Amino acid sequence: MSSDCFPAWIRIVCQAVLAVSCLFSPVGRTRAQDQNAAGIVFFLVDDLGWTDTGIYGSSFYETPHIDSLAAGGMRFTNASAASPVCSPTRASLLTGRHPVRVDITDWIPGRPVSRISNPRFQHVEDRSALALSERTLAEVLKTHGYQTCFIGKWHLGGDGHLPTDQGFDINIGGFHAGSPPGGYYSPWNNPYLKAQDDHEYLPQRLADEAVSFLKTRDPDRPFLLYLSWYSVHTPVQPDVRTVDHFRSKAAALGPAPDPAAERTAATRSRQDNPEYASMISAVDRGVGDVLQTLEELNIADRTVVCFFSDNGGLSTLSAGRTGPTSNRPLRAGKGWLYEGGIRVPLLIRAPGITQPGSVSDAVVSSIDLFPTLLDLVRVPLPKNIVTDGVSLRPVLEGSGRLPDRSLYWHYPHYHGSGWTPGAAIRTGRWKLIEFWEEDRTELYDLAADPGEQHDLSEQDPVRLRAMKARLHAWQQAMKARMPRPNPEWIPPES
Repeated sequence: MSSDCFPAWIRIVCQAVLAVSCLFSPVGRTRAQDQNAAGIVFFLVDDLGWTDTGIYGSSFYETPHIDSLAAGGMRFTNASAASPVCSPTRASLLTGRHPVRVDITDWIPGRPVSRISNPRFQHVEDRSALALSERTLAEVLKTHGYQTCFIGKWHLGGDGHLPTDQGFDINIGGFHAGSPPGGYYSPWNNPYLKAQDDHEYLPQRLADEAVSFLKTRDPDRPFLLYLSWYSVHTPVQPDVRTVDHFRSKAAALGPAPDPAAERTAATRSRQDNPEYASMISAVDRGVGDVLQTLEELNIADRTVVCFFSDNGGLSTLSAGRTGPTSNRPLRAGKGWLYEGGIRVPLLIRAPGITQPGSVSDAVVSSIDLFPTLLDLVRVPLPKNIVTDGVSLRPVLEGSGRLPDRSLYWHYPHYHGSGWTPGAAIRTGRWKLIEFWEEDRTELYDLAADPGEQHDLSEQDPVRLRAMKARLHAWQQAMKARMPRPNPEWIPPES
């Protein structure tokens, strides 16, 4: 029967009902969102230190494309990874949940205690893969019509726990490995990324895959492109296109300063590694390729772009070695709960929301990015999941501040950087770190002492006790796994 047979008022009511039903259906919401955002590009760099880019203060590394991204959005100066190592932070980014809650507190599979000399504690067992019961960012967006593509390093489980098992339609290069098993030049021994040429450089290949996805996706649907670089994780293998340039820069710096002592470890004191610099440059070039493609496709003004690192730069190592970068003025590096191990770069460009070139000193964490990205594209947070982060949209809009809260780090493991089990809490400008191996607690005022050089635990015992109590209450509430004493431990001579 023709619609002309119905009275006009009935047709109007039916059309209104249809419009409302479309708005509240996944596809309908996606169409509405597409007026504001074509999608999300998430850049995740592995082991990139807080000062490893020009916009964050490096004069040795060169990152013009990353710097231009910062110029177009908001730069955060107090952003932290939820863990000083990769897998826990990666889990927190995808779920908005603390590593303790998802039960991944060390890199997978972690460092066995058998490799530690006279450990005071036994190994703490945690999960070896992100549980399939966790709802990831990709899974939530997919229910709202998003195309989802993962490219690069996964490190949250192997077969049965791959990106395609966690909401991503496409997986290029992601599996259980934490670093490219064949190195950065093809072939990579990666079952999810086949070499096309004999001398491909992995960062460029991943960028090319990202560009290809953007150009071949369905233009009528929004998308999530999660580009997770293996770089700049070891092994340090230079990009031949730029390494000679950085070798010249390094030679002009003169003799390197002595490394800084950190317990039984040592921390690199200056950024001067040309091979590492060329790896950063390759990531920067790839970021530029993706950003340029967004412009060419006329979707840059409808795409949220986020740039983050999974932990601090590798600067501190034991056994008389140092890492390839320096996090100065921050203390220590990857694996440590000093700021050098957890403070990371965070850039967010949300067209129509962020002011170009804006800077925020809000204290934020990787657990916040899951709810933030959903909020920015107006996808509701599922009511049946518990998250630990908060949306940063009020900060990005410049219209508000975040609720008062404490951030927590729980790292009950030994790490090759010299770190021994412990935990930390930050409340505002104050940070407390527990070193369980030493029965030692340190307290710092990060506003006055971002390099954590002046322990105030004896000067402010009241604050010390209050923050310790808060940390311990949080651990108990979260049922955090605590290490058990090693019965064969030999106490050091006093």
